[in-house]
Amino acid sequence: MSDFNTSEVKISTFFLIGIPEMEHIHIWVSIPICLMYLVAILGNCTIIFFIKTETSLHEPMYYFLSMLAFSDLGLSISSLPTMLRIFLFNATAISPDACFAQEFFIHGFSAMESSVLLIMSVDRFIAIHNPLRYTSILTSDRVIKTGLIFAMKSILLVLPFPFILKRLTFCKKSLLSHSYCLHQDVMKLACSDNRVNVIYGFFVALTAMLDLSCIFVSYMLILKIVLGIASHRGRLKVLNTCISHISAVLIFYVPIITLAALHRFSKSVLPVIRIIIADVFLLVPPLMNPIVYSVKSQQMRNLILVKLCEKQH
Repeated sequence: MSDFNTSEVKISTFFLIGIPEMEHIHIWVSIPICLMYLVAILGNCTIIFFIKTETSLHEPMYYFLSMLAFSDLGLSISSLPTMLRIFLFNATAISPDACFAQEFFIHGFSAMESSVLLIMSVDRFIAIHNPLRYTSILTSDRVIKTGLIFAMKSILLVLPFPFILKRLTFCKKSLLSHSYCLHQDVMKLACSDNRVNVIYGFFVALTAMLDLSCIFVSYMLILKIVLGIASHRGRLKVLNTCISHISAVLIFYVPIITLAALHRFSKSVLPVIRIIIADVFLLVPPLMNPIVYSVKSQQMRNLILVKLCEKQH
């Protein structure tokens, strides 16, 4: 009887990971995770609802905010099933097709959020550079068309991911590095040639860096305008209109750049650190963006307070 070659057996199930060596406290970890998901989904749905129903919020800035809330909502819903299964039930198994579908949605909504943050930086530049023509430049039609174009760009950009993963052969390793599926994580498990995945993944990462570079350029131009304002109070007033967006950019990009750097350059980092940063990348932006914008936007804050007071009466 010939020896059975295990290296030729194709893997039919991947295994996600919670917090290594801390499986006994997963049920306790699931409580804050559930609360974060609940607040994130409720907060983003609230923002979308108010912007849709309140005519006073039918302005370019709030349209873009609703796009940001939609992408945050998508990120939360895409990652919620596997994370809650792991931390509530210690159920780590996931089929390859489900894994590929999840990474498509996670990367898709991440690309969409990156694009929206870029559009919002241009929106802030136009509002500060040419405030009198702001509404005539960013009309409702242009805002909707811009949003649709960038959403389509994001979908088309990550559409190849599931297909170039499906062509790979997985036969030796099945343990992933996170609580959800990422393209760069899954492709490392392949025992066949994954050069196409590496090259295309690098190309997608470059587009995200291009978005960040354009945001940086927008703020350099904004800073130039601000420095040209004579009064100190005027400078602070203009910069105050950008604080929410700057916070959203930092909340989104700092974890994703850190995670990408750890994946590509660091082999000695403890797995638990990589896992925590990966979870922060998906949990914190959808949670914090509605809070930041609700606190900083007086118009949005007042509307929410009015609605709450009406319910209490």
